Amino acid sequence: MRVGIPKETARGECRVAIAPDVVKRLARKDVEFVVEAGAGEASSITDDALREAGATIASDASEVWGADVVAKVRAPSPEEIGRMRDGGVVVGFLAPLTDPDTTRALADAGVTSFAMEAIPRITRAQSMDALSSQATVAGYRAVLIAALEMGRFFPMLTTAAGTIKPASVLVLGAGVAGLQAIATARRLGAQVTAFDVRSAVKEQVGSLGAKFLELDLDADAEGTGGYAKALDEDAQRRQQEQLAQAAGRFDVVVSTALIPGKPAPKLLIEDAVRNMKPGSVIVDLAGEAGGNCELTRPGETIVEHDVTIAAPLNLPSDMPDHSSQLYARNIMSLLELMTGEEGALELNWDDEIIKGAAITRDGEIVHEGARNAADRAPAGS
Repeated sequence: MRVGIPKETARGECRVAIAPDVVKRLARKDVEFVVEAGAGEASSITDDALREAGATIASDASEVWGADVVAKVRAPSPEEIGRMRDGGVVVGFLAPLTDPDTTRALADAGVTSFAMEAIPRITRAQSMDALSSQATVAGYRAVLIAALEMGRFFPMLTTAAGTIKPASVLVLGAGVAGLQAIATARRLGAQVTAFDVRSAVKEQVGSLGAKFLELDLDADAEGTGGYAKALDEDAQRRQQEQLAQAAGRFDVVVSTALIPGKPAPKLLIEDAVRNMKPGSVIVDLAGEAGGNCELTRPGETIVEHDVTIAAPLNLPSDMPDHSSQLYARNIMSLLELMTGEEGALELNWDDEIIKGAAITRDGEIVHEGARNAADRAPAGS
């Protein structure tokens, strides 16, 4: 099997889907890599390092796109899809629930595609869970942004001039990003509280040394695959009102709540921002899905009611070195599942992971969620 690694062309994307250790490991299984020259440059992965690991560096991108499997970070553009051979395979973050045009283009081109965000959340697939690996980076980075934006210390400091109280941090959402945000804020010395609509995560929050914020919702929004599901309208209203009251007690709020394929839930209404102390900070990690805060402007940092609201996009790309290493290992685990004898590409369509992550095959959209999204959206939307 020959795996092609192209340079990412999406604006602001600095990650790459390969690392030298992955090349070395899969070489033992007779998997070959052809990497576009300079593909790893933005993530400090040099052509020389990849070449020494056993990869071929191609100056002509057609060699990459003609490989048996093309591994990417972001979804390929229409032009890139057109460069793939009929029957070729592509893996990456393909946004199947929100980018129906790309899904249709992949099907029309006869490309077999696998979306990393569609990997089933089962024990056997944990090493392939790219959503979690990248969310780890985002949660860590979010707290550093908050620390830089806030004009106060995070830890308690005792000085000759007196004692400085530690910052108080509220983390909304205790998924992978939220738990990493909790851990990072704790390492920086803050007093941390967390909230999640799933009561099952209370123990995880406590294990990291944070308190759990109890709200009177009379609802538990545990969804499938460990994700949260949307609350009904009345529970959502009560949640917003209670969070608006609670927000005034905190110097920092880091919000991470997402529902796959849907707009981010609005957890922080304008009253919540208004109740926060001047100089407080909100870091909204749900910006790409519209934001958890009513006042969020995705991709911008603004000040409203004397509170800084930051909504950075694609935070893992701001730490491309480790983000790429983690992502490349996720890709590696998936490729190992696709590798048969003597390194041949072998797709077992009875395998739960292969079947679950497949988006297009034989000119058809085979993923139910992606198919529904394509049916709902007009072409070119």
